[in-house]
Order: sequence, then C-alpha cells, then structure tokens
Amino acid sequence: MAETQGRVTLWGIEVFLAVAEEGAISGAARRLGVSPSAVSQQVAGLEQAVGAQLLDRTARPVRLTPAGAMFRRHAQTILNAEAEARAELALADMSGLTTLRLGMIEDFDAEVTPALLTALSRDLKGCRFLLETGASHRLLDQLEARALDMVVAADLASDSADEGWREVHPVLAEPFVAVTPKGRGIGDLPLIQYTARHLMGRQISGHLARQNLRPAHRFELDSYNAILAMVAGGEGWTILTPLALHNGARFAKGISVEPLPFAPLERTLSLSAREGVLHDMPGQVAAQLKGLVGQSVIAPALKAWPWLQGQLRLL
Repeated sequence: MAETQGRVTLWGIEVFLAVAEEGAISGAARRLGVSPSAVSQQVAGLEQAVGAQLLDRTARPVRLTPAGAMFRRHAQTILNAEAEARAELALADMSGLTTLRLGMIEDFDAEVTPALLTALSRDLKGCRFLLETGASHRLLDQLEARALDMVVAADLASDSADEGWREVHPVLAEPFVAVTPKGRGIGDLPLIQYTARHLMGRQISGHLARQNLRPAHRFELDSYNAILAMVAGGEGWTILTPLALHNGARFAKGISVEPLPFAPLERTLSLSAREGVLHDMPGQVAAQLKGLVGQSVIAPALKAWPWLQGQLRLL
C-alpha cells in the first residue's frame, strides 16, 4: 500500500507553534523570516503527517482546533527536547553550543545581565542567546520543564529537595535591610511592602510573622523603583536587599539604609542548570557572574554602607 502521510519535521513544528502564538500566517512568516506561502505549506504538510487538522484558518485570528491544542503541548515538548539534545552535544569548552536559553532574575537587569551576555558572546562566537527575565520560582519551573538551559534566581526554601536533577552554583548572599526616608526613623511610618506574589515578598512576610510583627501597610508593590520613590517621598519605610537598592540607585539621596531593627534575614542567589547537560559551562558562567556581581553590586554597596561587610558577599 502506498504511504499517504508525510514526515513530521522540527521545522514544521516550529512553524506551527509560531502560527499558534502569532494567530496569523502572515505574523508567523514575519517572525520566522519566510514567506506566508512557505508557512502555509509547512502547516499543511504537518497536518497531513499527523492526519488531523490543527488550525482553523477561517477564524481571525487563526485558532487551534481541539486536535491542534493537544498537539501544541507535545510540539513544545519536542522542541524543548531538541534544544536540550543540542546542548548536550556542546563541547566542554562551550565552543560547540549554538543556542543558549538563559533565565535571569529581574534584579540583575540593569547592569549585570547585559555585561554577562556581552562576555558570553565573546566566548561563544556562533551561539544565539535567548534571554528570559522573571520571578525566581517561574524561572526554576521553566528550567525543570527544559524550556531554559540555565537560570540565575533566588534560592527557594525547598531547593534541597530537587531530587538530583539540578546542579546548583551559589553566587551571592545578601541581607534584607530597612530603608527609611532620609533623616527619619521607622517611627509611625507605614510599611511599603514588596508584593507577596513573589518569593522575596513571601520571605519578608514570613519573617515578620515569625517575629510576631504586623506593621501597618497600605501598599504592596512589585516594583523596586516605585517602592523607593515612595520611601524617598516620605510615604513610608520598606524592607529590601542591597541588590534592590542597586536597581534604584537614583533614589539614594532621599533614603537611609540600616540593619533590620529585629532578627536578621538574608537570601541567597544561585545559578542552576540541569545536572550534567552542559558539562563545565554552568560553573564557568557562575564564575563570570560572580566577578560582575562583585564589581557592579558589592563594591559600591560596601562603599555606601560599610556595615554590610561580611553580610553582602560572594559564595
């Protein structure tokens, strides 16, 4: 009997996912740098290969059919596995890597992340870099799901129970500090709290609860700059870290920074990767990252607040 179905290709899967995400053949074509007719041909070939209609092209925007929604989950898994397979084939000196998917905590956005990418691009001449920034727990979830190759994030309380799938390279330890308007103490000021929707906010809230402290607060924000602007304006006080203060350096003249007036609290940040996949690369990148953090974050912080010596440190 003649074979009527074609073959499922990685390119066909990538084109299908692009259409699903863009909601249009033309949008997927622009994103991929090919013609709309090439996109249509790939989608038609993929549908013939799997024996099901995956997209409703009559809808605007283009919609997934029930079969398409089911296939999309498997398609993303296939592409993630293919990217990881290529990473495993990279040489130990990193010269063979063609794509690096890096997740970085937002705290490093201003200086450290661009400097790290610049340094890595010099070592990995033929590598394409895909960067995602976000909350620590989301980045670590993506690492476990094989959607990212390496992640720099705050350590979770449950990190010791990672079942050996992950290698961890500690980078930085930093204390939480009290930040008040310049020339004023905490006094009767309300707390401007970092959002409990993120790990750091939950750490702060949990620590306050353990101290049996329930400071009045009206604001719960997810932006360092917004919090520091309000503190500098005299609207309240807050609890943040030196790294957060580094991101809001323009507010330095309007704030005072002191140790917490109760039991100390610190967090640690680490670089994580799937165990053994990238050979020596995670350790090499962690070493580069430490150098950048020491120069860009720790040195200016210790100059501004010498009492942080020994608390703000590389690991």
